[in-house]
Amino acid sequence: MIGAGAGLALLAMVGITVYQKNKNVVVVQTGKVQRLDLSAVVSASGEIKPKVYVNIGANAFGKITKLYVKEGDRVKKGQLLAQLENVQSSADLNATRASLEAAQTDALAAEAAMHTASADLNRAKSDAERSQADWDRAQALYKDALIAKSEFDTQKASWQTAQSGLAQAQARLAQAKAQKDSADRRILQNRANLIHAADVLQKTTYAAPFDGVITNLPVREGETVVIGIQNSPGSTLMTIADLSVITAEVKVDETDIVSVHLGQPAEVTIDAMPKRSFQATVSEIGDNAIVRSTGVATSQQATASQEAKDFKVVVTLLDPPPEIRPGLSATAKITTATRSNALSIPIQGLTVRKGADLQPKPEKGSVEAAVARTEASQEKANEEIQGVFVIRNRKAEFVRTRTGIAGTTDIEVLGGLQQGDEIITGSYKVLRTLRPGAVVKIDNSEPKKEEGS
Repeated sequence: MIGAGAGLALLAMVGITVYQKNKNVVVVQTGKVQRLDLSAVVSASGEIKPKVYVNIGANAFGKITKLYVKEGDRVKKGQLLAQLENVQSSADLNATRASLEAAQTDALAAEAAMHTASADLNRAKSDAERSQADWDRAQALYKDALIAKSEFDTQKASWQTAQSGLAQAQARLAQAKAQKDSADRRILQNRANLIHAADVLQKTTYAAPFDGVITNLPVREGETVVIGIQNSPGSTLMTIADLSVITAEVKVDETDIVSVHLGQPAEVTIDAMPKRSFQATVSEIGDNAIVRSTGVATSQQATASQEAKDFKVVVTLLDPPPEIRPGLSATAKITTATRSNALSIPIQGLTVRKGADLQPKPEKGSVEAAVARTEASQEKANEEIQGVFVIRNRKAEFVRTRTGIAGTTDIEVLGGLQQGDEIITGSYKVLRTLRPGAVVKIDNSEPKKEEGS
């Protein structure tokens, strides 16, 4: 009985000792600091779009009399696509052409009249010069009393008649020139009207602006189209796309857009083509933020918005498959940075502590420590410090770290750690509450799966 009692007492003492030893021990999961090849990836979703496409809209009001293509057809540049009724526009063109020809005939007549007036002017000048000479001679003879008064008056009347004829010839020439100028201007006016009528007639015929594929044909023969806003019903005849260059237009979150640059490689996956990926490069980056809830650019809003925003990014597929179609949902993973053999840690090991939490607790009766704690600046005490907990001598030691690019599960470390260091990665609750100097116990075993459904 004495021996049994002593054994029980010994067991109790051992149990109490073990309990007290493990009372303040924190169970943690750990990971190693190791060298890995890292890639920073920005993921964004959007849809497939051809790089070059155009919506052919109605340029005139009228009924479709003929459609020469159907959806899915391949067309060549200049190929006839559709024809609208053109009875009135053709009549206007013919009438304007006839008016132009009449104006040209009038111009020829005016030019002939001008030449006639010019000849009359030359004749009138000759008559005026001859009459002037006769008049001068008659004045000299009459002064010397060599001619009668009646002959003197006759020469004077002839001279005055010749001067009047010269003035009339000059006026007729000026009138002929004005008529010629008016005829020329009517020709210009009718030519302008002819250009207008030809343009109106041309807008009833639609041709392909480039080589491509008819990707959308919402109209049928016999329907009436109207001039209206682009993409509105009744104003869009068809859509032609150049499928030789395919892009994916995606929306990148505003927090990631600063790391996206032209020429970066990307990997595109399409929902309609599972288990396949396509290589691409970043070809366009939008400068305007787009409000995520409305899809409207911030430059088009009258007031500022605090909602989440995206930026449009276009990636060009390097080798698109022939069966790809515009409008398919796609996801682009853009590689924004790469690091080879970089010192890395698991991302979940990173944590943040305030400067005050890392200050050592003053010992009781330690006046110097109390004074030092009092003199610490409040700003430094509230500073948030990024770092990890490293296990050294079974204790958690907080180490400030600088980080670089982040991969899917690991992040680059630029300082503060060495390869092979063991850091605490979990659990999340432990990392939130763990304090420097705490005694830890490593348990990296997988959690047991609970039985049941």
